[in-house]
This record gives sequence, C-alpha cells and structure tokens, in this order.
Amino acid sequence: MEEDSSSAAYIRLVHRLIEECILFNMNKEECMEALSKHANIKPVITSTVWKELEKENPEFFEAYSRSRAEKGSGSERETRQRIQNMVLDSSNQRV
Repeated sequence: MEEDSSSAAYIRLVHRLIEECILFNMNKEECMEALSKHANIKPVITSTVWKELEKENPEFFEAYSRSRAEKGSGSERETRQRIQNMVLDSSNQRV
C-alpha cells in the first residue's frame, strides 16, 4: 500500500515538474533532458508521463506546439537556472 502511495506521489512530482517545463516553453526532449540532469528523473519516466498528459489533453498540446514554434525557446543558461530553481522549490516543499 505504501509503495503505491509513494509511486503515485512520484508520478505527481514528475507531472508537476513537466508543467514547470511547459511554463519554461520546453518541448518533451528538453524537459526529459532537464529533469534527468537536474532532478535525477529517468527520461523514460518523464516521457511516459508526458505522453499520458498529451492523451488527456490533446488540444492543449497541439496549441502548445504551435505556440512554441512561433515563439522559439529561451537560452540554455536561462533554462538551466529555471530548472535548478524549480528543483530546489520542489525539494523544499517535501520537507
């Protein structure tokens, strides 16, 4: 029972971090790389959760992809700093 609870909590964490990646205008690959590098989350986990989110809300992701194509993405340095802040915030919330 506790394992199911911790697995669900982990999936919720990944979900929330993906939402943060979206706020930073990242695509799935950039998000997978950032979460792997800065939050030690395996890319396959990020990819699986991202795909499920796409299934749940295809209209959002279609609009998001179009918006990303129009805007472009931020610099690598900005992205790295944002992810580090995001991971620190999530760590502080668990305490």
